Amino acid sequence: MSRRVRRRVSRRGKEKVDCLEIDENLSLDEKGVLDWIRLPDDTVIQLFSCLNYRDRASLSSTCQSWRILGKSPCLWQALDLRPHKCDTAAAASLASRCQNIQKLRFRGHESANAIINLQARNLREISGDCCKKMTDATLSVLAARHEWLECLQLGPDFCERISSDAVKAVAICCRLLQKLRLSGIHEVDADAINALAKHCPNLTDIGFIDCRKVDETALGNIGSVRFLSVAGTTNIKWNLVLQPWSKLPHLTGLDVSRTDITPSTVLRMFSSLRSLKVLGALNCPALENDATFVSNNNHKGKVLLAVFTDILKGVATLSVDTTKDEGNIFLNWRNFKTKDGESEDIMNWLEWILSHSLLRVSEGNPPGLDNFWLNQGSALLLSFIHSAQEEVQERAATALATFVVIDDENASIDTGRAEAVMRDGGIRLLLNLAMSWREGLQAEAAKAIANLSVNANVAKAVAEEGGISILANLARSVNKLVAEEAAGGLWNLSVGEEHKGAIAEAGGVKALVDLIFKWSRSTGGEGVLERAAGALANLAADDKCSMEVASVGGVRALVTLARNCKVEGVQEQAARALANLAAHGDSNGNNAAVGQETGALEALVQLIRSPHDGVRQEAAGALWNLSFDDRNREAIAAAGGVEALVALARSCSNASHGLQERAAGALWGLSVSEVNSIAIGREGGVAPLIALARSDAEDIHETAAGALWNLAFNPGNALRIVEEGGVPTLVHLCSSSVSKMARFMSALALAYMFDGRMDEIAPTGTSTESTSKSVSLDGARRMALKNIEAFVMTFSDAQAFSAAAASSAPTALTQVTESARIQEAGHLRCSGAEIGRFVAMLRNPSSILKACAAFALLQFTIPGGRHALHHVGLLQNAGAPRVLRATAAATCAPLGAKIFARIVLRNLEQHHTGSLI
Repeated sequence: MSRRVRRRVSRRGKEKVDCLEIDENLSLDEKGVLDWIRLPDDTVIQLFSCLNYRDRASLSSTCQSWRILGKSPCLWQALDLRPHKCDTAAAASLASRCQNIQKLRFRGHESANAIINLQARNLREISGDCCKKMTDATLSVLAARHEWLECLQLGPDFCERISSDAVKAVAICCRLLQKLRLSGIHEVDADAINALAKHCPNLTDIGFIDCRKVDETALGNIGSVRFLSVAGTTNIKWNLVLQPWSKLPHLTGLDVSRTDITPSTVLRMFSSLRSLKVLGALNCPALENDATFVSNNNHKGKVLLAVFTDILKGVATLSVDTTKDEGNIFLNWRNFKTKDGESEDIMNWLEWILSHSLLRVSEGNPPGLDNFWLNQGSALLLSFIHSAQEEVQERAATALATFVVIDDENASIDTGRAEAVMRDGGIRLLLNLAMSWREGLQAEAAKAIANLSVNANVAKAVAEEGGISILANLARSVNKLVAEEAAGGLWNLSVGEEHKGAIAEAGGVKALVDLIFKWSRSTGGEGVLERAAGALANLAADDKCSMEVASVGGVRALVTLARNCKVEGVQEQAARALANLAAHGDSNGNNAAVGQETGALEALVQLIRSPHDGVRQEAAGALWNLSFDDRNREAIAAAGGVEALVALARSCSNASHGLQERAAGALWGLSVSEVNSIAIGREGGVAPLIALARSDAEDIHETAAGALWNLAFNPGNALRIVEEGGVPTLVHLCSSSVSKMARFMSALALAYMFDGRMDEIAPTGTSTESTSKSVSLDGARRMALKNIEAFVMTFSDAQAFSAAAASSAPTALTQVTESARIQEAGHLRCSGAEIGRFVAMLRNPSSILKACAAFALLQFTIPGGRHALHHVGLLQNAGAPRVLRATAAATCAPLGAKIFARIVLRNLEQHHTGSLI
């Protein structure tokens, strides 16, 4: 696979920061460099505010004055622990700076346990994600230690281990609580809700989201609530909610998105919930499938937000300023200077619940919502990119990355949705978000850009907007998630040829290689490594970029992954990258460089034994490419490659076509060496290759035919092919394959087998140490020769032959050459022994073998062929011109052999003449 997309990653944050303003009166030193220690204190503090807490602490240690400034209370009002692992020791080291922290964000249960060591008793807001393993005990202790808490949010991941007991503890300990949003709790019972009603008189915003069960009746006891969300919560008894909820005097906003609420319940809510202004009901199937309800616009003065309503128009009716464009209502509201407190609360809540529901809907990707996404959803998400709430921005970016994805594994995205984002200016918005100093937003924006870039038009727009340089810079981030998503973006942009050069020019190749060196020494970096290796694999397919990869240490980095990493995806991409690096043998030295890297061949041979087909396929492909180098070929065999590849060919009969082709191809490459060819035969490689040659897939049977051709050069292997029933298989390919190359190599294999050399060992017994199978060589020979003759005749145009026989004009021979030429055969490279074998066949008493040998030599010497000059030299050394002239002049030789011999002689003369010029 050359791309990868994902639906979810952890969330990150954003804060708006003004640009630095440096005093124009500051003097520079004699070199024109600003002296940092002379910066005003407020400028240094502003600089520190743009750093994460670890970089801030590190920079503070550079000098005494910065140490003092680095502890300024204004820098430690908010703390985001998510970018880095925060354990008890890390928290304790930060404790001296955290007395004045008001807002804290964390990720995971380990960080939750460590928060207590911060000793930040003045915390007003705690927000956590990835809290699946967080327990009642941890949450209860957090609540007990932070009694001034006003806001507690855990989600959107499910908090499966938190129960009503912990909710009750929060209510008792945090009596100033104003906002409580919890996701994925199994049950919130009446006791917990009544405790909130009793102990938290200021609680105005409640969200029990994606919960299994919530006591709907008890919710009516929280008289202070203004905003209530039960989105995604199941098992709500809607027939019981109207009476208790109608007693909530301040209930302004209600979110029932992704529930089974019925049209009749909604209509009764419109009538009975008098203070209600807005009802969120996105992705409620019972509402969307009721045509009568959908067409009913009488909402009793309430705003209904659903996939079948105009959401932006509805939100506009809630705004204090309705004179501006409804399509930009959220942006216009943010820019409105005289916002009142109530409308601001409503709009902030709407941003939060809509962004959350859109993310959840995008993750589920239910059918039937294409029109909604194209007409409203995309625009809403892009609007939320401007939000002042960092969580809203994060979820909007994540949803943009998610709603375009159709199939994660096959990297398939919806073209219409992706281009809708591009059409509405989303690429520029996301790139601006990626340039934020907040690492969370960098990660989410990079992921969205990566997924959208699977579409070629979007990828072009990203490149034109300067996105490649942005992603290359993000790939250098010390934050794992940022680097991972940036590498994923470069992976997708490097598909095809259009953007490879730009990635290299932006320093992307080195950034990717550096990522591998960094994260291969750490745990938990598998996502970074897979994406970096995948991007390098794509880039290595380009000759110039492959040289760049090698020059910055990419070979060693990729070999390190292949040797040491045990993760399937990383192994597969590392092997693919090495395969592509080794594919440029004639144009650069990477093939030899990979083979000479310590442990490279051994690692690839080991990957051949992987239980994962994708890993085996890419490793076999790498060995196939590497086997084109003579030294690599022998080293692969010495590393156990023959045994591993034969075992692979034997076991891949039901595997993918790609794996079968590469298994046969690698054996084909190794079998160029006669020593290896003999080893393959003795290891039992003939039978699986014959089986692969029976495949209907052209690529598979063509490579298998090439391997069998090489094996047949050895008489022992030739006999094995006969014994294993290979003659009918080769005959079938020779006569029926749509691939000219498969037919050609099958014919040559049959010619090797029946030119008389196998006869020398067949009577004395066996090709193996076991008893030889009973075979009829005479019958097999007749069958083979008949089909070889038929094959050669298909390239013998009778009219052209007659003209060539009657004339010595070059044009007559040229016409025969063009009709006989197999273009791909020019890529085949023969050894001196093989060329000598064909020259010997010209003396064979069989007229069919003479014609076949002359036909083969014609293919190998046509001017312009990749290895034609090499073959001409071998023919000259073997004294072939004399034999060719004798064949061309022999009265008893078949016409085809005579004409083909004349053409080969002409080819030799043309090469000789060309070398003298």
